Amino acid sequence: MRVNVDLFDPQSNMDSDFSSGLPDSDFGFAFNDSNFSDRVLRIEIMPDLPDSKSDGDACSSIADWARNRKRRREEIKKDTVDVLVQREQILQCNMPDTEDGVAYENQDDEPDAMVEESPADVGLNLNQCGEEATGSIDPAWSMDLSTVLRVKTVHISSPILAAKSPFFYKLFSNGMRESEQRYVTLRIHASEEAALMELLNFMYSSTLSTTTPTALLDVLMAADKFEVASCMRYCSRLLRNLPMTCESALLYLDLPSSVLMADAVQPLTDTAKQFLAARYKDISKFQEEVLNLPLAGIEAVLASDDLQIASEDAVYDFALKWARTHYPKLEERREILGSRLGRLIRFPYMTCRKLKKVLTCNDFDPELASKVVLESLFFKAETPYRQRALAAEEANSTYRRFVERAYKYRPVKVVEFELPRQQCVVYLDLKREECAHLFPAGRIYSQAFHLGGQGFFLSAHCNMDQQSSFHCFGLFLGMQEKGSVSFAVDYEFAARIKPTEEYVSKYKGNYTFTGGKAVGYRNLFGIPWTAFMADDSIYFINGNLHLRAELTIRQ
Repeated sequence: MRVNVDLFDPQSNMDSDFSSGLPDSDFGFAFNDSNFSDRVLRIEIMPDLPDSKSDGDACSSIADWARNRKRRREEIKKDTVDVLVQREQILQCNMPDTEDGVAYENQDDEPDAMVEESPADVGLNLNQCGEEATGSIDPAWSMDLSTVLRVKTVHISSPILAAKSPFFYKLFSNGMRESEQRYVTLRIHASEEAALMELLNFMYSSTLSTTTPTALLDVLMAADKFEVASCMRYCSRLLRNLPMTCESALLYLDLPSSVLMADAVQPLTDTAKQFLAARYKDISKFQEEVLNLPLAGIEAVLASDDLQIASEDAVYDFALKWARTHYPKLEERREILGSRLGRLIRFPYMTCRKLKKVLTCNDFDPELASKVVLESLFFKAETPYRQRALAAEEANSTYRRFVERAYKYRPVKVVEFELPRQQCVVYLDLKREECAHLFPAGRIYSQAFHLGGQGFFLSAHCNMDQQSSFHCFGLFLGMQEKGSVSFAVDYEFAARIKPTEEYVSKYKGNYTFTGGKAVGYRNLFGIPWTAFMADDSIYFINGNLHLRAELTIRQ
């Protein structure tokens, strides 16, 4: 059996634990056994605050646990561990039959039972020891000792605890006389008792007996408090393997965790974010639910690359709506948009029309608005290669402003001309996977673009050819505005082909548009769908189909 050296949880140790299915070592036999212990831990159990549950198992659901924890967090402004390291001569008053500070009772090979003292006994023992007992109590807890409900004593091994926890390592090696004493006292609330005992047992055995979500959360909180990263990681793994709900996912994202230990619960919070992102993938179906999500929840949703939404313009509008709902005060709203939500909006993929509105939006700090708009315009002006390089640089970043989402309306690049005639050239790129998903009767729409004050869009289809004999790829041009507006346009569709990789014209036409009408060609390439999607297709260059549409207003 390999020696149990944790030293604050190197990642490789935990990985090997779970991959093998068995812990590397088990010192459970030594827990609370005086034969294998060099210290005695006295756990003073204090009453809980009113309405607090006694332990995680007392909560009937994750929601109960969350409400209970929130209440305790609000009522305890400073939730710290009180360590009372009693002076040797004082604590010897409590321990009969000692020699050189070492107790000799219970020397058989059986593990010791945990000793519980009543509050009256505690008071009596401390009073018998004289005034020094009073002086050894942390001033922050100068309360009447009658508030101690009971005391548990546990035999512990300082090397085992110190190897697992920086908290205990510092406690046992701070160089002061107290660090050399045999008896150490921790003061906790009654609601923390079960979790602390599970934690102590874990530090010996590397396993937990509890499996319910609420109890595991209590152990996770205790592990965070006493800096036992290996236990935090273990609880995180168990919680990730339990069925996830929106309720539990939001709770995991709201867990208080010290900065130093954040990496231990990162896998759990990542799983929670992924669950929420998948659950609310299509925001349009869950608008009210998503609007009611807390900040951590809306961040998880808006950070997703797979968000199924019309365009980044819609992401921007939704983020503003959420911020205005949850932060009615302008200063608070500007702060949350500038420091949190604004980073999740991918401004470079917004339309120029919407970017103009960003500049005049009062919800954003003017300096920030100018910065993101200028950055977006520079990105739009970059070559496709450079744009892909910028996106690749952010592949593993939290804020992926240059990474394109799976928009329902695909982004387009537009070049507009006013003279000698009103004209625009529109570029639409589709991935091979997007085209494959069109079969057998799907459609992909582009974002809107404008010519002569009218809104237009492109749509790519998988449809039957005119004789309905086979499936093929079609491309259409439509006008947005409905009504009696009439608009005459010359148009031309082209696509890049191999090996030259130049645009080649595929279809020309002219049409007088009225609102809501579309025109195009059902079989743009004149070949069946199977040939269009074949591995040796001349239309896919590095996995992308490059389309171009030229529109000119007829005189």
